[in-house]
Amino acid sequence: MSPGKENPAVPHAPAALRPEPVIACRECDLLQREVELLPGSAARCRRCGALLYRNIPNGPDRTVACLIAAAIVYLIANIYPIVGLEAQGIRTTTTLIGAAKSLQDQGLTIVAGMVFITAIIAPVLEIGALLYLLLPLKFGRVPAGFNAILHTANEVKHWNMVEVFMLGVLVALVKLAKIASVTPALALWMFAGLTLLLAAAWASFDPHDIRVRAERIAMKETAP
Repeated sequence: MSPGKENPAVPHAPAALRPEPVIACRECDLLQREVELLPGSAARCRRCGALLYRNIPNGPDRTVACLIAAAIVYLIANIYPIVGLEAQGIRTTTTLIGAAKSLQDQGLTIVAGMVFITAIIAPVLEIGALLYLLLPLKFGRVPAGFNAILHTANEVKHWNMVEVFMLGVLVALVKLAKIASVTPALALWMFAGLTLLLAAAWASFDPHDIRVRAERIAMKETAP
């Protein structure tokens, strides 16, 4: 096994012969023995080839760094205007929350709600859930509700559609440019940065590694 290569996990043998921990493939449910991985390598299911877990060097630290940066960028993105519009000598700016409120005022309540959930609430829950899991582990504690929060983080990331929102804004800017002077404001670039930071955070986050760390801490806490 060499760093950077993906390796199939070893099939599960009877517990009497191999008492090592086992893991079930999420795709085909095959039970397989967990093996120690070299940094940069990954374990794949021997039956279907699905990814089981990875050994990401300094994975939790990198994830926390990306999440803290994402939280700062997110705050800036929601404080400053996202776009500036000038027509007939009148200049207006709006924030993301202001845009959602404007949609609601125009009777587009469902659209406003979707924008609010996918571009405002979901990123907060995603960043908050991951930091809630990782920061206590970094200091040797298992946070309360560990499994539930981990499941929530994995589910919420599917609702975070900042990149879709970005695409919609860019399309709108192109169309509005024909009738008015449109200037992308600071918040738009912050949302672009937020998309990249969250992608980097998930790229260095491995749920299996986090579970193993939590189990080791729990075993130390309960040891006589």
